Amino acid sequence: MNRKMVILGGGESGIGSAVLAAKIGEEVFLSDSGMIKKPYMDILHQNGIESEQGCHTMERILEASEIIKSPGIPDQSPVVLAARDKGIPVIGEIEYAGRYATGTKICITGSNGKTTTTKLIFHMLKKAGINACLAGNVGNSFAMQVARGDFSHYVIELSSFQLDNICEFKPDIAILLNITPDHLDRYEYNFQNYINSKFRITRNLTPADAFIYCSDDENITRELSGMDLNTGFYPFSLQKIKGDGAWIGNNILNVRYLNNQMHMTLEELSLKGKHNAYNSMAAAIAGHVLKIRKEIIRESLADFQGVEHRLEPVLRVHGIDFINDSKATNVNSTWYALESMRQKTVWIVGGIDKGNNYADLANLVREKVKAIVCLGKDNSRIHSAFSDVVAVIIDTESMQDAVKTAYRLAKNGDAVLLSPACASFDLFENYEDRGRQFKEQVRHL
Repeated sequence: MNRKMVILGGGESGIGSAVLAAKIGEEVFLSDSGMIKKPYMDILHQNGIESEQGCHTMERILEASEIIKSPGIPDQSPVVLAARDKGIPVIGEIEYAGRYATGTKICITGSNGKTTTTKLIFHMLKKAGINACLAGNVGNSFAMQVARGDFSHYVIELSSFQLDNICEFKPDIAILLNITPDHLDRYEYNFQNYINSKFRITRNLTPADAFIYCSDDENITRELSGMDLNTGFYPFSLQKIKGDGAWIGNNILNVRYLNNQMHMTLEELSLKGKHNAYNSMAAAIAGHVLKIRKEIIRESLADFQGVEHRLEPVLRVHGIDFINDSKATNVNSTWYALESMRQKTVWIVGGIDKGNNYADLANLVREKVKAIVCLGKDNSRIHSAFSDVVAVIIDTESMQDAVKTAYRLAKNGDAVLLSPACASFDLFENYEDRGRQFKEQVRHL
């Protein structure tokens, strides 16, 4: 007898879960309290999947054998609590898809650099001729990729929200780039809760698996000191390490894995900056664990084109460089962006504050930023944090206004940096929409 699978949420994750469940032969019902976008509705209709939008019919939902919850739905939402009260298992899409994925799973998480590292590893696998796909928090959902094809390798970007609902899911290679405060509004403003979420990527690792991590990150090393993980450890660092892993020394990226060593100058790397050196080291170790030839690893690190909305050069207008870092949705990510600036900078910042501690940016802002342009509905905390640091702080309410204001404040030789340090949902659909609008308005100058 077919199980009754209920999918909560009709976004990328939910639609992929529904398609996979239907392919397996489950009885599927998808419910979204909001409206489902037309391309996703079309997929549901094409696959004969029953759905509802604009409401949750609790009687129908609570008939489920199991519920797959989209990552954006909090564990404390009434529908999830009602299901758990009735004893219905509630899992995430990653957990569900992991039951049916037969290929090697390379999983990447961290507060910053996930997308860049994920796409860099995928680039490396494709260059090596491996039948790989991108999945998770970038590209198609993991469930959709499992439903669509028989891939030998899945390169999966995992957010903390996706990790929250895994139980038995196990990566073959787990990469933890860094942990800095983010999404604290979702974690009861308790940083340890967020750290625990990130470390769920390690919970089912075995001695045959690989755990690649930044040993310079104090939050990671402190957490590891109290754990008893039985797996392969491969740290990366800006300081020389003992054993296998990667490090930077004399502007050389070094990798040691078993009896193999690889060296590459930092100038040869396509991705510049300290944060990208970490991303490149993590990808290089993964390449060695996957037994990709050193020549392919080197080529991949040298010719990777980077990620849209991450320190993306847009245009130079009358000697002013416009840079799109819309993907910077937290303070730490913006710290790296400001740290990389070599010109006086007009900084566009703001959006939905997720519990940011702007004090971490004060010294960099004092050194690099000549003016701040706020782009958000409530900019009071930005004013409070930087009014004694920067003389000029101006509020704007649209991307057009923000870009024109920044252009007016900048001069030949300066840069305008969109690096919001906040979520985008007050004025934009998502960070991609925010970044595209920025680029469009720059082109109209």
